[in-house]
Amino acid sequence: MKYKTLGNSGAYVSAICLGTQQFGRWVDETEACEILNVFTEHGGNFIDTADCYPIYLPNGNSGGELSESFIGRWLKSYSKRDDLIIATKFSAPMNDKPNNEGISRKYIIKAVEQSLKRLNTDYIDLYQVHDDYFDVPMEETLRTLDDLIKKGLVRYIGCSNFSAWRLMKALGLSDKRGYASYVTIQNKYNLLEKCEYESELMELCKEERIGMLPYVPLAKGFLTGKYHQGSMSDGFFREKDVRKLYDNNRNWEILHLVQSIADKNGINSTQVALAWLMQRPGVVAPVVGVNSIEQLKVILASVDISLLNTDIADLNQV
Repeated sequence: MKYKTLGNSGAYVSAICLGTQQFGRWVDETEACEILNVFTEHGGNFIDTADCYPIYLPNGNSGGELSESFIGRWLKSYSKRDDLIIATKFSAPMNDKPNNEGISRKYIIKAVEQSLKRLNTDYIDLYQVHDDYFDVPMEETLRTLDDLIKKGLVRYIGCSNFSAWRLMKALGLSDKRGYASYVTIQNKYNLLEKCEYESELMELCKEERIGMLPYVPLAKGFLTGKYHQGSMSDGFFREKDVRKLYDNNRNWEILHLVQSIADKNGINSTQVALAWLMQRPGVVAPVVGVNSIEQLKVILASVDISLLNTDIADLNQV
């Protein structure tokens, strides 16, 4: 396993972050514990979840009783808690009642207490704002997060789904007020969806040493190569809106390029997509969800793959 610094901090994290959104949806608790064991046995120390995971349950989800709780019960039998970087997120709606979502002081304090309890831990290594809320004063959010760090409940803070200008505003406010600053940002970034990160955020992350944690790095499985044009009906692609987002000629052409590079190098499409992503400027670790041990081993192997400069150039241009 390779390790990188967690953005503008002194903590080191594995080059792959284990995403756990699928825990409780397609991965039961026994399978989740097996995945966590194999991940850590191979040197992985960076685990990401959220209080609302899994968010795609047919009968609704009161939030956190699955993904965070699976991890928390696993942690009871794991003797090296201090070796791990446990990241979770807050702000997504937990139910339809008022004050059960968002980034207000009232809700943040409630959310962190509940996450700590579910995770069976005294502290959260990386506490992330899941989504930006424009109706809450930014200073209220940052001051509250700073208080959590001072109380020892949180080690570092990060954000997710922020625009470049909102991130820059937050960094400026933290600097002005002396609050703790965001050290990471978790946004969508993959070979099919580059614009949001590369147009503005990439230069900001490089300049301010903000660690980029790309989610959906495999475009919801599209870049694994398991799907074929005209036959996308399982996983996330059961949903019509998701199929519509990815099922177009441009994306299939990119996938064909990825597959040709994989064939030439004796690897697979998943490994090409992740190896490309891990060498992009500002990227610390892609957040990759898995359904099985087999998938996890393929993903972990991508850490040791170095693509040819010509292949990287071709992928950069798509």
